[in-house]
Amino acid sequence: MTVAIADPGGRAARRPVLITGGAGFVGTNLADRLLRRGRRVRILDSLARPGSEANLRWLLAQHRTRLQVEVADLRDGARLRAALAEVSTVFHLAAQVAVTTSLQHPGEDFAVNARGTLDLLEALRERGGDARLIFTSTNKVYGAIDDIELVQSDRRYVPRNELARSGIAETRALQFHSPYGCSKGTADQYVLDYARSYGLATAVFRMSCIYGPHQHGTEDQGWLAHFMIRAADREPITLYGDGKQVRDALFVDDLVDAFLTAEQRLPDIAGQAFNIGGGPENTLSLLELIDRIAALNGRRPRLSFGAWRVGDQRWYVSDIRKFYRATGWLPRVGVEEGVRRLHAWLMASRQQAMPLRAAAR
Repeated sequence: MTVAIADPGGRAARRPVLITGGAGFVGTNLADRLLRRGRRVRILDSLARPGSEANLRWLLAQHRTRLQVEVADLRDGARLRAALAEVSTVFHLAAQVAVTTSLQHPGEDFAVNARGTLDLLEALRERGGDARLIFTSTNKVYGAIDDIELVQSDRRYVPRNELARSGIAETRALQFHSPYGCSKGTADQYVLDYARSYGLATAVFRMSCIYGPHQHGTEDQGWLAHFMIRAADREPITLYGDGKQVRDALFVDDLVDAFLTAEQRLPDIAGQAFNIGGGPENTLSLLELIDRIAALNGRRPRLSFGAWRVGDQRWYVSDIRKFYRATGWLPRVGVEEGVRRLHAWLMASRQQAMPLRAAAR
């Protein structure tokens, strides 16, 4: 499916931006921001992720005349090379995103995340030119991080040492854990090495918990939205482990700011990886999110508990100072405000969908 593109004018604007996985949660927010700024955007997405078709419909309704969409798998070499034609920047977001799925289908996980990324890099290298690439990696490249001594309260884990104030830095040794961690970590290292070996302008974002509008969370990925959706449906929420796991949460608008900042700073920051998240100022445990949902809904969700999952980190907080020193970027949306904004978007989108569900009955 291809939608005609209107040239908004200007030499830079005539070169489109490619977003792989552009109909996903993060890709939708990034595409919307770029299009509102008058940039040309091309999306390559297989629409395999739940919610991606709804996101694509929304993007087309907002930007029909300035958006190009290629519904294709990243592993389709001919379609991928066609999508790369004339692009100035590639935001490589397409991925198999769930640890649980990687454990069930490690070969498929590798084919999408590792082999698919290598194929993209090779296509860029063969094409030549000055295209830039920003790749979304994951904090899972650091493994379970089970060597840090933690203390616990009734709601969260906290390190005994200075990490509580700074977070995990990029200097921490990589320790891939789970097939997902291996495939994303492999891609992470290829992206960095193609800057070193071939001079491509590439950078890596090792991301923590991202949340915000257009997130159709599931039990396997997107836990903030998933918890809110389950609570709204008055369905029980399963916490794997004890619920005291802590993550730093970054609102998607701040992530988009980071993407655009990184794009502007390439190739100066090429060949570098950056831990990107909310940082120590924006942390949240699973149980603390449950408390916030209860306050927003006026009722407490029902909970059940399951066994710890493979590779789950009891505490992960990003040290974001490296990217701040390189670019001046810092998150602007605090976790309390961000949770309210995600909750409001989910409630509004559910209200809009109600007439459609009623008509279908």
